[in-house]
Amino acid sequence: MIRALTGFSTRSPWKVIALWAVLGIALTILGQAFVFRASQPGTGGFLPERYDSAAALKVAERHFGARPDVEPLTVLVARRDGAALTAADERGIDGRAAALSRRWITMPRDEKTPPALTEDHSQRPRVTPALTSPDRELRLLSVELKGNPADPGVQSTYRAFRDQARAEFEVAGLRTGFTGGLASTVDDQDAEKTRSMVVGFVMVGVIVLLHVLVFRSVLAALLPLVAVTVIGGAAMGTVVIGALLSGIRLAPSTPGLINVVLVGIGVDYFLFLLFRFREQLRSHPEQSGREAAAVVAGRVGTAITSAALTIVAAFATLGVATFGQFRVLGPAIAVSVLVMLLGSLTLLPALLAVCGRRMFWPSRSLDRPARGGAAARTGAWTVRRPAALVLVCVAVLGALAAGTAGMRMDYGGRAAGEERTAAARTAAEIAEHLPAGVSDPAGVFVTAVGGGRVDTAGLDGMVRALGTVDGVGQVAPPVLSRDGRAARIDLFLDADPLGQEARDLVSGPVRDAVAAHRPPGTEAHVGGTAAVFADVAVAVGKDLKVVFPVAAALIAVILFLLLRSLLAPVVLMLAVGLGFAATLGASALVFQHGLGRPGVDFTLPLVLFLFVVALGTDYNILVTDRIREEMARPGPARAAVARAVRHTAPAIASAGLVLAASFAGLAVNPAPATQQVGFATALGILLSAFVLSIALVPALAALLGRSLWWPVLRRPVGDEDATGHGGSPYGVSGGGVSGAGGSGVDVSGAGHGYPYGGTPTEPRPVPLPHALPRPGERTTGAR
Repeated sequence: MIRALTGFSTRSPWKVIALWAVLGIALTILGQAFVFRASQPGTGGFLPERYDSAAALKVAERHFGARPDVEPLTVLVARRDGAALTAADERGIDGRAAALSRRWITMPRDEKTPPALTEDHSQRPRVTPALTSPDRELRLLSVELKGNPADPGVQSTYRAFRDQARAEFEVAGLRTGFTGGLASTVDDQDAEKTRSMVVGFVMVGVIVLLHVLVFRSVLAALLPLVAVTVIGGAAMGTVVIGALLSGIRLAPSTPGLINVVLVGIGVDYFLFLLFRFREQLRSHPEQSGREAAAVVAGRVGTAITSAALTIVAAFATLGVATFGQFRVLGPAIAVSVLVMLLGSLTLLPALLAVCGRRMFWPSRSLDRPARGGAAARTGAWTVRRPAALVLVCVAVLGALAAGTAGMRMDYGGRAAGEERTAAARTAAEIAEHLPAGVSDPAGVFVTAVGGGRVDTAGLDGMVRALGTVDGVGQVAPPVLSRDGRAARIDLFLDADPLGQEARDLVSGPVRDAVAAHRPPGTEAHVGGTAAVFADVAVAVGKDLKVVFPVAAALIAVILFLLLRSLLAPVVLMLAVGLGFAATLGASALVFQHGLGRPGVDFTLPLVLFLFVVALGTDYNILVTDRIREEMARPGPARAAVARAVRHTAPAIASAGLVLAASFAGLAVNPAPATQQVGFATALGILLSAFVLSIALVPALAALLGRSLWWPVLRRPVGDEDATGHGGSPYGVSGGGVSGAGGSGVDVSGAGHGYPYGGTPTEPRPVPLPHALPRPGERTTGAR
């Protein structure tokens, strides 16, 4: 199947390229146009109803008209001269708020986007007076706008409303301020637009520069980015269209995670093909570019398929999570990786076949034999002192992993330096005059069991009890729903609703007070942002305890089936697990213990699972696949490891540096969560590439020798022991992930560029799948 795909792609490359160009562009446009229609704003909607905050959200929707697609805003109105508001001022503010509610807000059009692909978010906002501060310095208005806050159309509509509101109150000598989720999102994007653009250009420049330094070719530097962009766009479009057709709602963060995952594995796979393609052209100067591309795509394509299917299976385990954001993310990532795999087996080989030797122009590296360089020295040193290298790697990784002791999860999401934005300054000003949670209150929702009516008089005891809870600044009177079957009690907390203190408050004392004073015949649930994140913390903690072991077991089973070895999967899983723990521990050491943050962002373990485990497995499969290939040849096992390191280390190092450089740009983002993701993924990729795949795994392979592949890989006939004596011209292939194939180096590791090692006059080894040649049996030179 794999060779059929790669063979067709190299025989008919222009057809494949044209098909991908059409599908890639079309799916990219559709994906970008409909991604926000397929996304669900907010976090509470991803919680199962058995969680208290999710049940409260359902009551709010059913009885109070709350909608998950409505984005609340808070507008601060105050006198421009700083004087206290008069009764006339309050009446004027309320009248202008009513006028804004009757005014239609037309969404500004983006001339670059076709109208057919643009969703119109023009609407009439709901503006209602909320309250006046006790010192009468300001009055707050509550505003509701419909739409996903991440949608550029919704953001444009908000900007139009903000301008109209400012003008409306300006004529009366009043100033305004805007805060809330949508206001913060827009202000953050406006403040970071220039910085993000500069960082993006710098990162692309760094990636291109690294490719140029490695291949000495502009085409080899630019083509991977172009190809990965096309395939990634097609994958994102496929996920979005699938979500729309199935009715599944994506989380707002899903598209961003998919993009970075696809860039990561896509660049990796193209680099693996490029390095092996260059090796093939050097060792077979008589071959055309198309022939070399066919050989390389068939060999490396199997290793790429193995790595991709491992990632797919790992992410599929997220389907068992109870937290909907994880449960949706798993299949979305899996589908995206499958599309990237298809592109890696078709578009990438087609590009190699079309470009041929021109891929590396103007470099003359194909005209001369490859020099050993640092990779050869690394391989030689690894097999000379493998035990010492294993001890050093384990000590370094173990020291970093120790940082996980006492690690806490942070669900705050506050941006460092957030006070620079207008929305943050407005929130700070409100907090000076009112409880910190006034703009985002917690809510207690009481419903009558059996569909009866709620008696608000019976809630007096609950209201008094909530008012005595330490940390609750103010308790609003109960508000009855229109049907009388539910009541809402708003709580204005003294703590920041996005902080740990507020989450502890609502999940502990507030819920205890509600449970103790709930009137007979009623149900009561605590909702709001703080309650949602408190429940998310519980759900995520439970899910990670299930998902990670299941994923690890599934990856181990897949590696066993692919490698057909009992010991090799264990070695790889232990190495990747240690790398994951080291990366997570280093993040806790830097951010929680070093910078004094409340903890590591709650999404970080999952993000590291996506990148460090997935990409680390990719790198390990590449190096172990080559080790297996080399060990299938006659010669000492340690010499085979040295050759494998020499040939795979440049590809792994290049892929690791490119990805680490791209993610490092996220570390300068002012948002703490993004900072942590950027730092942790960059560090994790570097550890996976340089410590695990280039050092630890080869060193373990050198110590274990061919027993690493027991019971499948058999010692070649007449093969020597670990000291390197003896040997036979015939090797026996143990099957393996990519099958038998040439190494391009001799047994000693010096290398002469011939497909099966040795010299042109030496016989080539015969790969026989699972049998040794019988005594006296004549073998052929067939490959």
